[in-house]
Amino acid sequence: MADLGAVVFDFDGLIVDTETPIFDMCRSALVEMGHDIDVAAWSRCVGLGDADSFTVLCDAVGTELDRGEYDEVYRRQDRSWYDSVPALPGVVDLLGALAALGVPVGVASSSPGHWVERHLDRLGLIDRFDTIATEDRVGGRTKPAPDAYLLACSDLSVDPANAVALEDSANGIRAALAAGMSVVAVPSFITSHTDLSAAHHTVDSLAVLTVDHLQDLVATRRD
Repeated sequence: MADLGAVVFDFDGLIVDTETPIFDMCRSALVEMGHDIDVAAWSRCVGLGDADSFTVLCDAVGTELDRGEYDEVYRRQDRSWYDSVPALPGVVDLLGALAALGVPVGVASSSPGHWVERHLDRLGLIDRFDTIATEDRVGGRTKPAPDAYLLACSDLSVDPANAVALEDSANGIRAALAAGMSVVAVPSFITSHTDLSAAHHTVDSLAVLTVDHLQDLVATRRD
């Protein structure tokens, strides 16, 4: 039976729900510009890096937005939530359970390092992760490319086949599968509007996910 070598967490929508307030900011900016978008359409952007998400956003809106204008309007939106959004249910407990068993953990995100580290630091979680693989560390080769997951596994000295990715987005699931990892989908409010069926297992919340579940998932796929 294969051992659970590592667990790699996505960040936005998985550790903290930054996706919902970011959607609200995006929609408010678009409305100011004379456009609109719903959650289902915006959910296609989730998990992508900045450049790719803007391309998908334009496609969802049905017009080629002026990037400079959009960025200026977006920056004017309310950001008071930045320092108050909490860790999602189950995150802290699962990290504790993994640490108790000595299982290495990392983050693989399409967001910039400063964004991920800012939130992990204010939540008191940054020291709970053995590595943080972000957009800037993979040269912008963000999800659905596997680079962030492959980098995290390399940092943790683990074979991706013995590691589990925890993801909330279809783009993230594609990235983890391409890296050769087992994948657990944890739909967020935003990504519940998308097809996450490619994951090997799905749970409603990290609060119901145990280390035994993760170990069994790796063992089943390797046996």
